[in-house]
Amino acid sequence: MTKDPTGCRRTLHELPDQAASPRFLASDNTSGICPQALEYLLAANRGDVPAYGNDGWTARASDRFRELFETDCEVFFVFNGTAANSLALATLCQPYQSVICHQLAHIETDECGGPEFFSNGAKLLSVPGDEGKVAPLDVERMVVRRRDIHYPQPRALSITQSTEVGTLYRPDELAALREMADRHGLKVHMDGARFANACAALDLPPRALSWEAGVDVLCFSGTKNGTAVGEAVIFFDHELARGFEYRCKQAGQLASKMRFIAAPWLGLIETGAWRTNAVHANAMARHLGTGLERLGLAPMFPVQANAVFVDLPAKAQRYLKDRGWTFYTFIGDGGARFVCAWDTSREAIDALLEDVRVGLAGVGMQSAG
Repeated sequence: MTKDPTGCRRTLHELPDQAASPRFLASDNTSGICPQALEYLLAANRGDVPAYGNDGWTARASDRFRELFETDCEVFFVFNGTAANSLALATLCQPYQSVICHQLAHIETDECGGPEFFSNGAKLLSVPGDEGKVAPLDVERMVVRRRDIHYPQPRALSITQSTEVGTLYRPDELAALREMADRHGLKVHMDGARFANACAALDLPPRALSWEAGVDVLCFSGTKNGTAVGEAVIFFDHELARGFEYRCKQAGQLASKMRFIAAPWLGLIETGAWRTNAVHANAMARHLGTGLERLGLAPMFPVQANAVFVDLPAKAQRYLKDRGWTFYTFIGDGGARFVCAWDTSREAIDALLEDVRVGLAGVGMQSAG
Protein backbone atom coordinates (compact mmCIF):
# COMPACT_ATOMS: atom_id res chain seq x y z
CA MET A 1 0.00 0.00 0.00
CA THR A 2 1.32 3.46 -0.93
CA LYS A 3 0.09 7.04 -0.63
CA ASP A 4 -0.23 9.55 -3.43
CA PRO A 5 0.58 13.25 -2.81
CA THR A 6 -3.00 13.91 -1.62
CA GLY A 7 -2.64 11.32 1.12
CA CYS A 8 -4.94 8.75 -0.46
CA ARG A 9 -3.86 5.14 -0.14
CA ARG A 10 -3.20 3.24 -3.35
CA THR A 11 -2.33 -0.40 -3.84
CA LEU A 12 0.66 -1.36 -5.95
CA HIS A 13 -1.45 -2.61 -8.85
CA GLU A 14 -3.08 0.83 -9.10
CA LEU A 15 0.22 2.55 -9.85
CA PRO A 16 0.97 3.47 -13.49
CA ASP A 17 2.00 0.46 -15.58
CA GLN A 18 4.78 1.73 -17.82
CA ALA A 19 5.17 -1.72 -19.37
CA ALA A 20 1.74 -1.38 -20.96
CA SER A 21 3.09 1.15 -23.46
CA PRO A 22 6.78 0.42 -24.22
CA ARG A 23 7.27 3.34 -26.57
CA PHE A 24 10.24 5.04 -24.92
CA LEU A 25 13.05 4.99 -27.47
CA ALA A 26 14.56 8.39 -26.81
CA SER A 27 17.35 6.80 -24.80
CA ASP A 28 18.53 3.55 -23.25
CA ASN A 29 18.21 5.39 -19.93
CA THR A 30 14.46 4.72 -20.02
CA SER A 31 14.77 0.96 -19.54
CA GLY A 32 14.39 -0.81 -16.21
CA ILE A 33 16.92 -2.91 -14.33
CA CYS A 34 17.83 -6.10 -16.16
CA PRO A 35 17.08 -9.36 -14.28
CA GLN A 36 20.72 -10.22 -13.62
CA ALA A 37 21.49 -6.82 -12.10
CA LEU A 38 18.31 -6.92 -10.04
CA GLU A 39 19.06 -10.40 -8.72
CA TYR A 40 22.45 -9.31 -7.42
CA LEU A 41 20.99 -6.09 -6.02
CA LEU A 42 18.47 -8.05 -3.99
CA ALA A 43 21.20 -10.42 -2.80
CA ALA A 44 23.25 -7.44 -1.61
CA ASN A 45 20.25 -6.25 0.40
CA ARG A 46 20.52 -9.18 2.82
CA GLY A 47 22.17 -8.23 6.07
CA ASP A 48 24.60 -5.49 7.00
CA VAL A 49 28.02 -4.79 5.50
CA PRO A 50 30.67 -2.08 6.02
CA ALA A 51 29.92 1.29 4.42
CA TYR A 52 31.67 3.56 1.90
CA GLY A 53 32.94 0.78 -0.33
CA ASN A 54 34.68 -1.21 2.41
CA ASP A 55 32.48 -4.22 1.69
CA GLY A 56 32.92 -7.53 -0.06
CA TRP A 57 30.55 -6.67 -2.91
CA THR A 58 32.60 -3.63 -3.96
CA ALA A 59 35.89 -5.48 -3.66
CA ARG A 60 34.54 -8.39 -5.69
CA ALA A 61 33.17 -6.09 -8.39
CA SER A 62 36.53 -4.33 -8.68
CA ASP A 63 38.29 -7.67 -9.07
CA ARG A 64 35.82 -8.74 -11.77
CA PHE A 65 36.57 -5.57 -13.71
CA ARG A 66 40.26 -6.44 -13.57
CA GLU A 67 39.45 -9.88 -14.92
CA LEU A 68 37.15 -8.46 -17.60
CA PHE A 69 39.81 -6.03 -18.84
CA GLU A 70 42.61 -8.54 -18.30
CA THR A 71 44.82 -6.03 -16.51
CA ASP A 72 45.47 -4.54 -13.10
CA CYS A 73 43.42 -1.35 -13.02
CA GLU A 74 41.98 1.04 -10.45
CA VAL A 75 38.18 0.98 -10.24
CA PHE A 76 35.89 3.61 -8.70
CA PHE A 77 32.09 3.78 -8.66
CA VAL A 78 30.10 6.99 -9.01
CA PHE A 79 26.41 7.70 -9.45
CA ASN A 80 26.25 9.00 -13.02
CA GLY A 81 28.08 9.68 -16.25
CA THR A 82 28.44 13.43 -15.81
CA ALA A 83 30.30 12.90 -12.54
CA ALA A 84 32.40 10.12 -14.04
CA ASN A 85 33.52 12.21 -17.02
CA SER A 86 33.94 15.44 -15.09
CA LEU A 87 35.98 13.97 -12.25
CA ALA A 88 38.14 11.88 -14.58
CA LEU A 89 38.97 14.92 -16.73
CA ALA A 90 39.62 17.03 -13.63
CA THR A 91 42.20 14.43 -12.65
CA LEU A 92 43.94 14.69 -16.02
CA CYS A 93 44.06 18.49 -16.26
CA GLN A 94 45.24 21.50 -14.35
CA PRO A 95 42.78 24.44 -14.31
CA TYR A 96 44.88 26.33 -16.88
CA GLN A 97 44.90 23.45 -19.36
CA SER A 98 42.34 22.14 -21.86
CA VAL A 99 40.60 19.05 -23.22
CA ILE A 100 40.20 18.36 -26.94
CA CYS A 101 36.91 16.70 -27.84
CA HIS A 102 34.45 16.36 -30.72
CA GLN A 103 32.00 19.21 -31.14
CA LEU A 104 29.11 16.79 -30.49
CA ALA A 105 30.74 15.25 -27.40
CA HIS A 106 28.48 14.83 -24.41
CA ILE A 107 30.99 16.69 -22.23
CA GLU A 108 30.66 19.65 -24.60
CA THR A 109 26.91 19.71 -25.21
CA ASP A 110 25.14 17.94 -22.35
CA GLU A 111 26.99 18.17 -19.04
CA CYS A 112 26.16 21.74 -18.04
CA GLY A 113 29.80 22.77 -17.73
CA GLY A 114 30.56 19.92 -15.34
CA PRO A 115 34.06 19.19 -16.66
CA GLU A 116 35.02 22.86 -16.41
CA PHE A 117 33.48 23.15 -12.94
CA PHE A 118 35.17 20.13 -11.39
CA SER A 119 38.53 20.95 -12.99
CA ASN A 120 38.31 24.52 -11.67
CA GLY A 121 38.40 25.95 -15.16
CA ALA A 122 40.04 23.61 -17.67
CA LYS A 123 38.62 24.56 -21.06
CA LEU A 124 37.01 22.25 -23.62
CA LEU A 125 38.33 22.73 -27.17
CA SER A 126 35.96 21.15 -29.66
CA VAL A 127 36.80 19.96 -33.17
CA PRO A 128 34.58 18.79 -36.04
CA GLY A 129 34.79 15.29 -37.45
CA ASP A 130 32.90 13.01 -39.80
CA GLU A 131 30.50 10.50 -38.25
CA GLY A 132 31.00 11.98 -34.80
CA LYS A 133 34.65 10.93 -34.61
CA VAL A 134 37.80 12.89 -33.81
CA ALA A 135 40.59 12.61 -36.39
CA PRO A 136 44.29 12.65 -35.41
CA LEU A 137 45.12 15.60 -37.68
CA ASP A 138 42.36 17.68 -36.12
CA VAL A 139 43.85 16.95 -32.70
CA GLU A 140 47.24 18.12 -33.91
CA ARG A 141 45.83 21.28 -35.47
CA MET A 142 44.23 22.19 -32.16
CA VAL A 143 47.41 21.50 -30.21
CA VAL A 144 49.78 23.52 -32.39
CA ARG A 145 47.50 26.43 -33.24
CA ARG A 146 48.90 28.42 -30.30
CA ARG A 147 51.73 27.89 -27.82
CA ASP A 148 51.67 31.20 -25.98
CA ILE A 149 50.92 31.77 -22.33
CA HIS A 150 47.52 33.31 -23.11
CA TYR A 151 46.11 30.04 -24.45
CA PRO A 152 44.89 27.05 -22.36
CA GLN A 153 47.40 24.40 -23.37
CA PRO A 154 45.82 21.04 -24.38
CA ARG A 155 46.46 18.27 -21.87
CA ALA A 156 43.83 15.62 -22.60
CA LEU A 157 41.94 14.09 -25.50
CA SER A 158 38.40 12.90 -24.83
CA ILE A 159 36.68 10.45 -27.19
CA THR A 160 33.31 8.73 -26.97
CA GLN A 161 32.75 5.02 -27.71
CA SER A 162 30.27 4.55 -29.27
CA THR A 163 30.04 8.14 -30.49
CA GLU A 164 27.18 10.53 -29.97
CA VAL A 165 25.88 9.60 -33.42
CA GLY A 166 26.15 5.86 -32.85
CA THR A 167 29.33 5.17 -34.78
CA LEU A 168 32.40 3.25 -33.63
CA TYR A 169 36.12 3.79 -33.30
CA ARG A 170 37.99 0.72 -34.54
CA PRO A 171 41.18 -0.32 -32.71
CA ASP A 172 43.39 1.08 -35.47
CA GLU A 173 41.63 4.46 -35.22
CA LEU A 174 42.13 4.49 -31.46
CA ALA A 175 45.79 3.58 -31.89
CA ALA A 176 46.27 6.47 -34.34
CA LEU A 177 44.73 8.87 -31.83
CA ARG A 178 46.98 7.47 -29.09
CA GLU A 179 50.04 8.00 -31.28
CA MET A 180 49.05 11.60 -31.86
CA ALA A 181 48.34 12.07 -28.15
CA ASP A 182 51.78 10.74 -27.27
CA ARG A 183 53.37 13.07 -29.80
CA HIS A 184 51.91 16.05 -27.97
CA GLY A 185 51.87 14.85 -24.38
CA LEU A 186 48.11 14.29 -24.09
CA LYS A 187 46.31 11.84 -21.81
CA VAL A 188 43.38 9.92 -23.32
CA HIS A 189 39.94 9.78 -21.70
CA MET A 190 37.13 7.64 -23.08
CA ASP A 191 33.47 8.38 -22.40
CA GLY A 192 32.17 4.82 -22.48
CA ALA A 193 28.47 5.56 -22.07
CA ARG A 194 27.87 2.78 -24.61
CA PHE A 195 31.22 1.00 -24.36
CA ALA A 196 29.48 -2.37 -24.00
CA ASN A 197 27.65 -1.80 -27.27
CA ALA A 198 30.94 -1.02 -28.99
CA CYS A 199 32.57 -4.22 -27.72
CA ALA A 200 29.57 -6.26 -28.83
CA ALA A 201 29.32 -4.60 -32.25
CA LEU A 202 33.01 -5.04 -33.04
CA ASP A 203 33.11 -8.47 -31.38
CA LEU A 204 36.19 -7.48 -29.40
CA PRO A 205 37.17 -7.93 -25.75
CA PRO A 206 37.16 -4.79 -23.58
CA ARG A 207 40.96 -4.64 -23.46
CA ALA A 208 41.13 -4.17 -27.26
CA LEU A 209 39.08 -0.97 -27.11
CA SER A 210 40.62 0.44 -23.94
CA TRP A 211 44.13 0.06 -22.52
CA GLU A 212 45.53 -1.92 -25.46
CA ALA A 213 44.45 0.94 -27.72
CA GLY A 214 46.00 3.55 -25.44
CA VAL A 215 43.09 4.72 -23.24
CA ASP A 216 44.29 6.05 -19.87
CA VAL A 217 40.90 6.28 -18.15
CA LEU A 218 37.53 4.84 -19.17
CA CYS A 219 34.13 5.87 -17.86
CA PHE A 220 32.06 2.68 -18.30
CA SER A 221 28.28 3.06 -18.05
CA GLY A 222 26.16 0.57 -16.15
CA THR A 223 22.96 2.60 -16.33
CA LYS A 224 22.62 2.24 -20.10
CA ASN A 225 23.55 -1.44 -19.90
CA GLY A 226 21.00 -2.64 -17.34
CA THR A 227 21.71 -1.24 -13.87
CA ALA A 228 19.52 1.26 -12.06
CA VAL A 229 22.37 3.65 -11.34
CA GLY A 230 26.14 3.71 -11.25
CA GLU A 231 29.13 4.15 -13.56
CA ALA A 232 32.61 2.69 -13.20
CA VAL A 233 35.62 4.96 -13.60
CA ILE A 234 38.53 2.72 -14.58
CA PHE A 235 42.12 3.98 -14.52
CA PHE A 236 44.60 1.90 -16.49
CA ASP A 237 47.40 4.24 -15.39
CA HIS A 238 47.68 3.78 -11.61
CA GLU A 239 49.53 7.04 -11.12
CA LEU A 240 46.62 9.01 -12.57
CA ALA A 241 44.27 7.45 -10.03
CA ARG A 242 46.21 8.81 -7.08
CA GLY A 243 43.82 10.72 -4.83
CA PHE A 244 40.77 10.11 -7.05
CA GLU A 245 38.79 8.76 -4.08
CA TYR A 246 39.04 12.22 -2.50
CA ARG A 247 37.65 13.84 -5.64
CA CYS A 248 34.71 11.44 -5.47
CA LYS A 249 34.05 12.26 -1.83
CA GLN A 250 34.33 16.02 -2.34
CA ALA A 251 31.94 15.86 -5.32
CA GLY A 252 29.28 13.94 -3.38
CA GLN A 253 29.95 10.76 -5.35
CA LEU A 254 31.04 8.47 -2.50
CA ALA A 255 28.02 6.26 -1.82
CA SER A 256 27.65 5.24 1.80
CA LYS A 257 25.91 2.03 0.72
CA MET A 258 28.31 1.39 -2.13
CA ARG A 259 27.29 -2.25 -2.43
CA PHE A 260 24.06 -1.19 -4.11
CA ILE A 261 26.08 0.27 -6.99
CA ALA A 262 28.70 -2.49 -7.08
CA ALA A 263 26.46 -5.56 -6.80
CA PRO A 264 24.39 -4.90 -9.94
CA TRP A 265 27.66 -4.50 -11.85
CA LEU A 266 28.59 -7.95 -10.58
CA GLY A 267 25.32 -9.21 -12.00
CA LEU A 268 26.25 -7.83 -15.40
CA ILE A 269 29.83 -9.10 -15.39
CA GLU A 270 29.56 -12.51 -13.73
CA THR A 271 26.60 -13.62 -15.86
CA GLY A 272 27.88 -12.06 -19.08
CA ALA A 273 24.77 -9.89 -19.28
CA TRP A 274 26.87 -6.78 -19.92
CA ARG A 275 27.60 -8.22 -23.38
CA THR A 276 24.34 -10.05 -24.15
CA ASN A 277 22.36 -6.93 -23.25
CA ALA A 278 24.47 -4.93 -25.69
CA VAL A 279 24.21 -7.58 -28.42
CA HIS A 280 20.43 -7.47 -28.17
CA ALA A 281 20.23 -3.67 -28.18
CA ASN A 282 22.50 -3.50 -31.22
CA ALA A 283 20.40 -6.09 -33.05
CA MET A 284 17.22 -4.11 -32.42
CA ALA A 285 18.88 -0.96 -33.78
CA ARG A 286 19.92 -2.81 -36.94
CA HIS A 287 16.35 -4.09 -37.33
CA LEU A 288 15.05 -0.54 -37.02
CA GLY A 289 17.64 0.84 -39.43
CA THR A 290 16.84 -1.82 -42.03
CA GLY A 291 13.12 -1.21 -41.66
CA LEU A 292 13.53 2.54 -42.11
CA GLU A 293 15.55 2.00 -45.27
CA ARG A 294 12.75 -0.15 -46.66
CA LEU A 295 10.46 2.82 -46.07
CA GLY A 296 12.80 5.03 -48.06
CA LEU A 297 14.47 6.64 -45.03
CA ALA A 298 18.21 6.03 -45.02
CA PRO A 299 19.77 6.53 -41.58
CA MET A 300 21.82 9.71 -41.29
CA PHE A 301 24.81 7.74 -39.95
CA PRO A 302 25.85 4.10 -40.22
CA VAL A 303 23.94 2.01 -37.69
CA GLN A 304 26.88 0.45 -35.89
CA ALA A 305 25.76 0.21 -32.26
CA ASN A 306 22.36 0.74 -30.62
CA ALA A 307 21.38 4.19 -31.94
CA VAL A 308 19.58 5.14 -35.14
CA PHE A 309 19.41 8.69 -36.51
CA VAL A 310 16.96 9.48 -39.29
CA ASP A 311 15.68 12.63 -40.94
CA LEU A 312 11.91 12.44 -40.40
CA PRO A 313 9.49 14.99 -41.87
CA ALA A 314 8.01 17.20 -39.16
CA LYS A 315 4.48 15.92 -39.73
CA ALA A 316 5.66 12.33 -39.40
CA GLN A 317 7.41 13.27 -36.15
CA ARG A 318 4.20 14.78 -34.82
CA TYR A 319 2.28 11.63 -35.77
CA LEU A 320 4.72 9.44 -33.88
CA LYS A 321 4.54 11.66 -30.82
CA ASP A 322 0.75 11.59 -30.95
CA ARG A 323 1.05 7.81 -30.96
CA GLY A 324 3.11 7.96 -27.76
CA TRP A 325 6.61 7.43 -29.12
CA THR A 326 9.46 9.29 -27.46
CA PHE A 327 12.63 10.24 -29.32
CA TYR A 328 15.11 13.08 -29.29
CA THR A 329 15.56 15.66 -32.03
CA PHE A 330 18.34 17.76 -30.46
CA ILE A 331 21.21 15.27 -30.25
CA GLY A 332 23.81 14.83 -32.99
CA ASP A 333 23.43 16.67 -36.28
CA GLY A 334 19.65 16.97 -36.13
CA GLY A 335 16.99 14.53 -37.23
CA ALA A 336 15.32 12.07 -34.90
CA ARG A 337 17.29 9.74 -32.62
CA PHE A 338 16.04 6.34 -31.51
CA VAL A 339 18.08 4.28 -29.04
CA CYS A 340 17.48 0.60 -28.32
CA ALA A 341 18.11 -0.97 -24.91
CA TRP A 342 18.51 -4.41 -23.35
CA ASP A 343 14.72 -4.76 -23.13
CA THR A 344 13.68 -3.29 -26.49
CA SER A 345 11.51 -5.87 -28.21
CA ARG A 346 11.24 -6.71 -31.87
CA GLU A 347 7.49 -6.18 -31.55
CA ALA A 348 8.07 -2.61 -30.35
CA ILE A 349 10.36 -1.89 -33.30
CA ASP A 350 7.84 -3.37 -35.73
CA ALA A 351 5.08 -1.23 -34.21
CA LEU A 352 7.28 1.86 -34.54
CA LEU A 353 8.03 1.07 -38.17
CA GLU A 354 4.35 0.66 -38.91
CA ASP A 355 3.60 4.03 -37.34
CA VAL A 356 6.45 5.58 -39.35
CA ARG A 357 4.90 4.09 -42.49
CA VAL A 358 1.48 5.50 -41.67
CA GLY A 359 2.95 8.86 -40.70
CA LEU A 360 4.86 9.10 -43.96
CA ALA A 361 1.80 8.11 -45.95
CA GLY A 362 -0.17 10.85 -44.23
CA VAL A 363 2.51 13.39 -45.07
CA GLY A 364 2.50 12.24 -48.68
CA MET A 365 -1.28 12.42 -48.98
CA GLN A 366 -1.42 15.88 -47.48
CA SER A 367 1.38 17.05 -49.74
CA ALA A 368 -0.41 15.61 -52.79
CA GLY A 369 -3.62 17.29 -51.77
